[in-house]
Amino acid sequence: MPASPSTARAINDRLALRLLQQEGPLTAGQLKQFTGLSRPSVADLVERLAAAGLIGVVGESGEQRRGPNARLYGIVADRAHLAALDVRTEGVTVLVSDLLGSVLAEASVPIGDGTDTGPAVEQAVTLVERTAKEAGVERLHTIAVGAPGLIDPATGELRDSSGLPEWHRRLAAALQERLPARVLVENETNLAALAEQRDGAAQDRDTFVLLWLGHGIGAAVVLDGVLRRGASGGTGEIGFLPVPGTSGLPSATGCDGGFHSLAGAAAITELAARYGIVAPAEPHEPYAAALVREAVARVVADAGDSSASGFLDTLAEHVALGAASVVAVLDPGCLVLAGEIGGAGGEVLAARVQDRVGRMSPLPTEVRAGTLGGGAVLRGALLMARDGAQDELFAPPER
Repeated sequence: MPASPSTARAINDRLALRLLQQEGPLTAGQLKQFTGLSRPSVADLVERLAAAGLIGVVGESGEQRRGPNARLYGIVADRAHLAALDVRTEGVTVLVSDLLGSVLAEASVPIGDGTDTGPAVEQAVTLVERTAKEAGVERLHTIAVGAPGLIDPATGELRDSSGLPEWHRRLAAALQERLPARVLVENETNLAALAEQRDGAAQDRDTFVLLWLGHGIGAAVVLDGVLRRGASGGTGEIGFLPVPGTSGLPSATGCDGGFHSLAGAAAITELAARYGIVAPAEPHEPYAAALVREAVARVVADAGDSSASGFLDTLAEHVALGAASVVAVLDPGCLVLAGEIGGAGGEVLAARVQDRVGRMSPLPTEVRAGTLGGGAVLRGALLMARDGAQDELFAPPER
């Protein structure tokens, strides 16, 4: 059954808004060219969107002939404001942006291990409120929270996970209660994959696996452009993957003995000590990332540095043990090494991992270094918040 005139108009409006979001400001003539609509239809569309406060005149196109078609129309960036949160075991980082994703303010707060749940939640919520105020924002439309742990596919909520602070699970509800905003929650590694696909190392890939190398180990699986979460939301929990070279096996309550014990930050720090690699610690990142960065710098400066090369070679072998299992099951064609440690290793570590995976698997697999580093989670949360807000604001009415 054909769409009603009102639904057809709403679909055209949304198409125009998406074009303005992707291409930037456009003239009415350019909108006509991109959408294929008639000139009267575009004129009506522009009038509707302007009346709704979604677009406005932001300049002129520079054409010699002045007139309606020479005006540049753009999305009204302050039509809605967004917040993105990166929740870690040691604290929270938040940024506030406009509807187009331009960052207006950013701040962090450390939350100590011994902090009780109530005070920890209060610190995090207060940080969001304070950052919004510093950005001059009275009301947030959408808040996206990136956190470690499993997201329940039925409820969209963070599940109770052993080893993670209770305040992580309580934060989203507290934000929803205190702020008149829509709150979305997603696993941190999944958000990193979203960011690397949109703005980073996987922009040309519809199918890839992102390996997060940070304090812990995680993976995000994107197949045919769709992020896969699994029946229980546990796709990518490769820290529990049994691999050779560990002292035991993982259990349902802990990943000690799994891939985490071989390639997590603590294991990398111990490995660096065996090779005599030392480095000054950097704030807000695992010490292992500084060690990997130091080893890479030494290898780049002197390819004959046996200690640094040996450390990176052994680390690549450890990472490849988990990566090869992922390749054997999913055949993604591309692995992205992300997180603070993946970013620190860069192309030097990625090339070593690719070589070792190639020796263990007949499936051709490119290994790339993530380009967004530890900031990928926050960037992914911002993209999620922006998509959520735009879907709601630009959505056609229900028939």
